[in-house]
Amino acid sequence: MPIDPTLPYDDANIFAKILRGEIPSKKVYEDEWAFAFEDINPQAEIHTLVVPKGRYVSWDDFSAKASDAEIGGFVRAVGEVARRKGLVEPGYRLLANIGAHGGQEVPHLHVHIFGGQPLGRMISV
Repeated sequence: MPIDPTLPYDDANIFAKILRGEIPSKKVYEDEWAFAFEDINPQAEIHTLVVPKGRYVSWDDFSAKASDAEIGGFVRAVGEVARRKGLVEPGYRLLANIGAHGGQEVPHLHVHIFGGQPLGRMISV
């Protein structure tokens, strides 16, 4: 079901439960700002999700309300995960779905890191 990114944060979302340890995940990386884990339904050879630890629904919510330290920490975490996965030289794709038209399904900001294979065109027309 598409997400309305203008609604308040929902503490019952699956990523909030993963961050609280209520749902298991295969952790890839964690620091004070972010948590990264393997996607349970991978769409590429490498498909890792990175979520900020703060309560942010979307990129818009995060960019408007997060502190400079949170934003910097999250962006650095995404880069660190890509480096740990060995994706820098062959290349990779970052994807953040926002709202209904963007296909967002979980009301917690998250970035998908795809790699490990040629990914083709970004959008099929």
